[in-house]
Amino acid sequence: MVFKDFWVLILLLLIAPYLIFFKKKDRTAAINFSSRSFIGNLKSGLRIKLYKNLIFLRALVLIFFILALARPQVPLAPQRISKKGIDMVLALDTSTSMEALDFQIDNKRQNRLYAVKQVVDDFIASRSNDRIGMIAFAGRPYIVCPLTFDHSWLTGNLERVQIGMVEDGTAIGSAIAAALNRLKNSAAKTKIIILLTDGRNNAGKISPQTAAEAAKALKVKVYTIGAGSVGPVPYPVKDLFGNTAYQNVEIDLDEELLKEIAQVTGGRYFRATDTATLKKIYEQIDKLEKTPFKQAAFSSYKENFEIFLLWGLGILLFEQLLVNTILLGIP
Repeated sequence: MVFKDFWVLILLLLIAPYLIFFKKKDRTAAINFSSRSFIGNLKSGLRIKLYKNLIFLRALVLIFFILALARPQVPLAPQRISKKGIDMVLALDTSTSMEALDFQIDNKRQNRLYAVKQVVDDFIASRSNDRIGMIAFAGRPYIVCPLTFDHSWLTGNLERVQIGMVEDGTAIGSAIAAALNRLKNSAAKTKIIILLTDGRNNAGKISPQTAAEAAKALKVKVYTIGAGSVGPVPYPVKDLFGNTAYQNVEIDLDEELLKEIAQVTGGRYFRATDTATLKKIYEQIDKLEKTPFKQAAFSSYKENFEIFLLWGLGILLFEQLLVNTILLGIP
């Protein structure tokens, strides 16, 4: 047993002076006699002895109250939470090209980012034993969520990912580098990055090839996904009056670069031209090797103050019962 507020036990040192003070006070005669001869043969009965020693019951009450105030606790055996999974970072393109409306969900056209977020949300739900982090990128990357087992928090952050959160562009190399920064200290046997984009690298200070070589050195596989239909796709534009109109545009996807990144790092390249294909891609990645994880749980304690508190209250009740019945004094 340990005491959370150990310093409170210092109050126990006051119990001895308390007893000495009141015992000395009790020696003062209640009635003065000129000679002891009048009372010399009188003997103290049980009630007198109990009355004189009530102070010890009160001291015991104080001791129990002080012990309760110090918060006695019993430490529970530390446990370790065993998990089996991998460390992965999801890197999602949020450049303006992801506004293209060539994906469908429930027979309704949706832009690429919306469809990707729905599929990724399902993917996260299926990987309950993995630590997952998230990077979003356009002209530069930004951290959406560090590696975590708290997938509800992760999906909550995913909902807030929007197009236009940072300057436009497609910084693929910088996105990989930012994801590697999340994984570099990981002790997991399997570490991967799943990078989804619909464009061509045109921003960032780190080239995709350099980032791929760094991933290879850190033994991180990069799975690349090229998102978007082949050929012209409907894309929202503003007309002269500020109204939204749609026109077919062709978005340049650098498949060769994505294939190269995957090949260098030991990953694979996938092409997602619709929602169904995108789901199948994440299902394939879902079959990756799983690695044992151990995460230490926080030590916990069971509070035991109520035991001392109840003993103190019980003794106090008993003392008051005596004082108000068989030991009732006459003023």
